[in-house]
Amino acid sequence: MSAIKDEIAQAVDRLGDELEALSHRIHANPELGYQEVKASGWLAEFLAAHGFRVERGVAGVETAFRAEIATGDGPTIAIMCEYDALPGIGHACGHNVIATAGAGAGAALAALRDRLPKGRLLVVGTPAEEGGGGKIRLIRGGVFERVDAAMMIHGWDRWIPHQDLLGVDRMTFEFTGKAAHASADPWEGVNALDAAVQTYNNVSMLRQQVRPTARIHGIINHGGVAPNIIPEFAATTFYVRAAEIPYLRELKRRVAACAEAAAKATGTTLKVVEHDTAYEPMKRLERYLDVWRENARRLGVTLSAEVKDRLGSSDVGNVSQVVPTIQPLVKIAPDGTPIHSRPFLEAAVTKLARDGMLTAAKAMAMTAVDLLGDGGLLDKIRQEFRSTS
Repeated sequence: MSAIKDEIAQAVDRLGDELEALSHRIHANPELGYQEVKASGWLAEFLAAHGFRVERGVAGVETAFRAEIATGDGPTIAIMCEYDALPGIGHACGHNVIATAGAGAGAALAALRDRLPKGRLLVVGTPAEEGGGGKIRLIRGGVFERVDAAMMIHGWDRWIPHQDLLGVDRMTFEFTGKAAHASADPWEGVNALDAAVQTYNNVSMLRQQVRPTARIHGIINHGGVAPNIIPEFAATTFYVRAAEIPYLRELKRRVAACAEAAAKATGTTLKVVEHDTAYEPMKRLERYLDVWRENARRLGVTLSAEVKDRLGSSDVGNVSQVVPTIQPLVKIAPDGTPIHSRPFLEAAVTKLARDGMLTAAKAMAMTAVDLLGDGGLLDKIRQEFRSTS
């Protein structure tokens, strides 16, 4: 395996300028979830040009794709790409790097397809990670049904093989009251904004009573149309996060009680809008992570200790519940740079981001070769997956 891994590294380096240009192009054209027509198209075209058979619009999702090369009967390994941007701030989560690292790993493997162990390699374009649950739709559409192992990377300010992900669910509360003139006849109105504000305050007090790994945060989506009209409609949306699904459900009930109490206190009518894109926690698979660690160290990467207090959520957690999956964190920004920030946005197109992208592509491609070429290793990973809750 050593010789082919050296060739993989060389293949990625030859693609370096092309991948960086693609990364910068995606970064300069940010698209929100399920609207990533340009990014998904550019990635699909890149993979097709490098020998993949590309299927667009998989699972009924217009901006999803599945690119495939096959070398014979054997396991199926999937490398995932994300490419949606954040509203208002663009690629401040570095999805341009995630996308091109995944595509680069695939293209390097395609260049050596005659030397690869037998099996099937997929590069899967997964839209709408930022709250839209794109991977959930792909799971439901059967995209991961015949996949033996999956992987992707995520940008960060250091190299970390594994980071726990919290489960997250979303709740929207819509309050309906009664409009009236806010000065002449305020007693005739029923103030829906009061209900939204009271819900926000109730949840703020609830936060003191939750476990350290839990997170609850939200915004007021709608608070009225004019200051001189008692708001007849208001809405607020909250994200509820927890490390375990049972506790997540308990917190959802408590947050809903905050809204119910506010509605009762203000005399408004409450409608609870449930979302069908709950993100699940990430399974941890040490045997699989060991393979990544070995390849990262082979490439000269210095790995950092896990961070226990900077916890987010992603729909890759849902994938990890149905197929063995890893998502190592890759250094593309200076130490201490917070994600979803403008400094992280700027870092995602620096030389540091290029270096992280190319190294991550190499490590993923090398890990795919290990999985394709060692059935016993894959069996151990599957066994750990089945035994991990």
